[in-house]
Amino acid sequence: MDHQIKRAAVIGAGVMGSGIAAHIANAGIPVLLLDMPQSGFGQKNALAEGALERMKKAEPAPFMSAQAMKLVTTGNTDSDLAQLADCDWVVEVIIEKLEIKRDLYAKLEKIVKPQTIVSSNTSTIPLHQLIEGRSPQFRKQFFITHFFNPPRYTRLLEIIASKESDTDLLNRLHYFADVALGKGVVLCKDSPGFIANRIGTYWIQKAMIEAVDRDITVEEADAIFSRPFGIPKTGVFALVDLVGLDLIPLITKSMKQLLPANDPFHASARDFPVIQKLIEDGYTGRKGKGGFYRLITTDGVKVKEAVDLKTGAFKKAKRSTIPALQIAKDDLKKLFSYPDKYAEYAWEVMSSVLCYSAELVGQIADDIVSIDAAMKLGYNWKYGPFELLDLIGVEWFCHKMQESGRPIPQLLNNVKSFYKVEDGKLYYYADKGYKPLQRPKGVLLLEDIKRANEPVAKNVSAALWDIGDGVLCLEFLSKMNSLDQEIMKMIRKAIEIIPGKYQGLVIYNEGSNFSAGVNLGLALFAANIAVWPLIGQIVKDGQDTYKALKYAPFPVVSAPSGLAIGGGCEILLSSDAVEAHAESYIGLVEVGVGVIPAWGGCKEMLTRWVTNKKRPGGAMVAVGKVFEMIGTAKVAKSAFEAKEMMMLHEDDGIVMNRDRLLAEAKAKVLKLAPTYQVPESINLSLPGPAARVSLQMAVKGLAMIGKASPYDVEVTTKLAYILSGGDDGDCTEDEILKMEFDVFNTLIRNPKTLARIEHILETGKPLRN
Repeated sequence: MDHQIKRAAVIGAGVMGSGIAAHIANAGIPVLLLDMPQSGFGQKNALAEGALERMKKAEPAPFMSAQAMKLVTTGNTDSDLAQLADCDWVVEVIIEKLEIKRDLYAKLEKIVKPQTIVSSNTSTIPLHQLIEGRSPQFRKQFFITHFFNPPRYTRLLEIIASKESDTDLLNRLHYFADVALGKGVVLCKDSPGFIANRIGTYWIQKAMIEAVDRDITVEEADAIFSRPFGIPKTGVFALVDLVGLDLIPLITKSMKQLLPANDPFHASARDFPVIQKLIEDGYTGRKGKGGFYRLITTDGVKVKEAVDLKTGAFKKAKRSTIPALQIAKDDLKKLFSYPDKYAEYAWEVMSSVLCYSAELVGQIADDIVSIDAAMKLGYNWKYGPFELLDLIGVEWFCHKMQESGRPIPQLLNNVKSFYKVEDGKLYYYADKGYKPLQRPKGVLLLEDIKRANEPVAKNVSAALWDIGDGVLCLEFLSKMNSLDQEIMKMIRKAIEIIPGKYQGLVIYNEGSNFSAGVNLGLALFAANIAVWPLIGQIVKDGQDTYKALKYAPFPVVSAPSGLAIGGGCEILLSSDAVEAHAESYIGLVEVGVGVIPAWGGCKEMLTRWVTNKKRPGGAMVAVGKVFEMIGTAKVAKSAFEAKEMMMLHEDDGIVMNRDRLLAEAKAKVLKLAPTYQVPESINLSLPGPAARVSLQMAVKGLAMIGKASPYDVEVTTKLAYILSGGDDGDCTEDEILKMEFDVFNTLIRNPKTLARIEHILETGKPLRN
């Protein structure tokens, strides 16, 4: 299906509008970004131009590549509205005032084509109010497209259509948002707050008010409403800091005006004096000088403080030790049953949220799947409300509600569970029965395959799955998908069983990160007890396994998402092709822990850069580029940037929607398999000792101005030896691997390397010794 959106426009260049424009550009679509004209010579486009300049420097980056930045052009709503006649999608992201929006729409309907999609990013105004007074044609082409901030990174897009909406335009918008923008699209009813914010704001308000009433501190509340419920560690109060405290009174006021008088939201939407005081004092959240939390510097040391919800005074933030959490861990029934105020707080808030969600089925969405998806995609919950009810146990939950003397929503009386598995298929409760959960066309999830099948092979760290059509999938199972000897065994097992029986191999998993590299804890343990032969064997096993993978007699396609660093990057470099999720962060980071890439990373990056016919300059320039990337532990901030770094091939695929990644990788294997030929080994002619001296001098120059530490110099000096080709310059692949092996085994014995490894395991941050 062709989404037919070739050019777009965004009206409103604030944080959300400019972010939406950037993300449409990430999809390769030219975007016109407009805002109100400003006075002064040459200043008419100043608002849009300023937004574009800020985005170029922003972190996290709204743009995925430098090329995407070039696709955004700026203008103003006085001079440039006529250009909207050439656009296929116009997104309005202006101030949340109905009359101002309506005035804009009156102008737009005279300009846009009948097949142009027009949408509003409103989060509060109902669709029927927005289109009141507009022509029948305009009403057909108008939708709400509610993005979540930041638009690039938050996957949820809520789409609201009316009864008058054109079905073909809705399908086109849905497809574009899914495939081109990578969004998890959820269709919502035209109701206040739609889905995610209707439930999410109620949860936040309820958690804050109950914390005040029950004398629960900010830190304690965030500890309770995080890991136990599969909610991000920001919890409630740190989430509000992230969103912005100043938005809370505005959202609350809007919801109170729009919701019926009997809605439970009103009981939790009380005045919150501490928030008002914080805002008045300039504490608007992370975008300002802090919110419920702040960082202050005392004697040169940064100290985290949290506000007292009773007094509004700040005090040093404390790590919460809550017995109920320690005993219950991830067992929610145990948590709710513990006899203390923290368990009572958790129960009061979460039971109210789950009951509220149950009462809203049919009002905010047609089914429970949409509600669960919205909370997972918009608020990054691991489980949606109905998945949480299944985890707790619906019958147990209802029994506890009865004990508390509280009414039970009718929906909860109808079911024993909201989801069930029959014959390997997932079903969800709907209309007094169960319906099979249908994935969109082009979506293949490993979780569905695992539900219906046994693995072809499995050990503690990896598994092989038959994903159909003669393709196997290698899944990592270790913590953070870190690479160990069991994974190497499974790769060798795949190489053994695929020829003659299967078409090829996909390397993929559905963890948050493809792989964080080698298991550093194991390496540190072996080094601390001086089991050097074991470390040497781990390095040699990795080299031999990755080389065998590269020269296997079948196509290997890796499909990363999230971090693919260190050994996780090297497995991509050893694959025939890569289908990468756009949000893949790829790099060789070993220098940061005091070693060098030793599973072929140096060899493969040299091969890509030195043999690239389009490279600027000679071999010395290519070696310098590889040295810069590995020596600074540079990580690509997107799959597009990884292509620029040649960590991905020019013809490797980039998939915007992660749910479509496995299907695309499988298709690539099937495309390569019929004519697959094992790649030929390549010898490299590298510039030798002269280049090594030049690289070393560059690092020493950085050290002199404080941009490289003394041990950085020591490590990169050895890296320069490998990348320049050792003592000769002309190298086979095996000779480069031998240099990688020797240098790694020298560095791993250095106490400074062990200090780096220990520090990053303890703090998650690199040590600059």
